[in-house]
Amino acid sequence: MSKQGSRDSSVPYIPLPQNPNHQNVIVSLVYYHRPYQTNHYLRRGVIFAGVLLLLSATILFFYPSDPILKLARIRLNHVGVISSPKLTIDLSFSLTISVRNRDFFSLDYEKLVVSVGYRGKELGVVNSEGGRVRARGRSYVNATLDLNGFEVVHDVIYLIEDWAKGVIPFDTTTKVNGVLGLCFLKIPLK
Repeated sequence: MSKQGSRDSSVPYIPLPQNPNHQNVIVSLVYYHRPYQTNHYLRRGVIFAGVLLLLSATILFFYPSDPILKLARIRLNHVGVISSPKLTIDLSFSLTISVRNRDFFSLDYEKLVVSVGYRGKELGVVNSEGGRVRARGRSYVNATLDLNGFEVVHDVIYLIEDWAKGVIPFDTTTKVNGVLGLCFLKIPLK
């Protein structure tokens, strides 16, 4: 075909008639989303949701929870009564405490000192020399409880009152020197 033949086959331009009642026409093009772009956004959303779910599950598993403590055995070592200036009792006990650890990390400690208080006064100290609390298991910890200067009249009345309510509010301060174990990691703890 020649150039002349291709011009004849084209649509001729016809000017639009001038009409006083003319209307405006808006032509809008339809935006077509390519399938790979839609899948790309969907894939990003699914990956983001999966990473968020995995991160939440990891935090849930490794978030520390309180261990369950139960007194397994108690033995009286020493009793001392002091009558001057106030009536006080010094007591010493050997304790075996059952510790149920629900966490995914263990604790190997060299020294554990817990100061026990009641109503703003220090009652005594719990000492434990070395031990291990296993991860996701039950361990038994040996300790010594020393109650020094327990005021019989003053403290016993409040203790019985709190016991009748069902809650005895002991204050504790714990000092630990050891290693926190998580899988193959050993984290020093003080």
